[in-house]
Amino acid sequence: MSGILSYEFMQNAVLVGIMASVICGLIGPFIVARRMVFISGGLSHAAFGGLGLAYWLGVRPLIGATAFVLASAVLIARLEEKKMSQNDLFIGILWAVGVAIGIVFIHMTPGYAPDLMAFLFGNILTVPRTDVMITLLLFLAVTAAVLVFYKGFVAIALDEEYARARRLPVASLKMGLMILTALSIVTLIQAVGILLVIALLTIPVAVASELSLNFRRILLLSIGCGIVICLSGLSLSYFFELPSGATIILVGGALLGAVKGTKRLRSRPPSPRP
Repeated sequence: MSGILSYEFMQNAVLVGIMASVICGLIGPFIVARRMVFISGGLSHAAFGGLGLAYWLGVRPLIGATAFVLASAVLIARLEEKKMSQNDLFIGILWAVGVAIGIVFIHMTPGYAPDLMAFLFGNILTVPRTDVMITLLLFLAVTAAVLVFYKGFVAIALDEEYARARRLPVASLKMGLMILTALSIVTLIQAVGILLVIALLTIPVAVASELSLNFRRILLLSIGCGIVICLSGLSLSYFFELPSGATIILVGGALLGAVKGTKRLRSRPPSPRP
């Protein structure tokens, strides 16, 4: 790994990969515990609406995507607080409508939108230094927020009724977690793409959950697994000239399969001897 780090693009990719792993490792366990994975997918695809509008208006895509995703996150949080029975239905509609709006506005924009495929699939090997700095700011913000509100986030993630009984500001904590998730998604998809963000939010948590039942350990293991997956995938994609994002995701899937398989073999009772 040390040899390929002499290239600036690999330095940027490694830095963003590590920071993205930490960010997703800090937020992922809360998302999975609160069953917000579908919401995360809806938010990431809703960003297409803001992306298309930004291209059409001639402003930075990140500005439009951020506005759309934050508005969607606030709306979803309010619907969830009102205990809307068809919240999943609304998220599915938001997912489809967001992508449709983005496609229509991009079609109406003269010329070609060169960043569209990178926004969808990502290419961590082409991350510029400016995106590294933006990811660093998000890394600091997410780390600080989780450290400050850790107990509150854990309470609403594991037992919301207990949190209400303790008179914690449940609505504010849920809104804060939703906004934190939205900001993380919209910032990271600009650098690594939608698919890799969703993978980093879920696969490391799934691996960590196979290794421990303690929430704090799951959080730490998620960060560690994410870093291992990113660095391994980056190395493989460089040496074998494979798409970086897809390789990282496949490495994560292979690691999850290996952990699950090993755990199943160990739990299998020994066969009786004749």
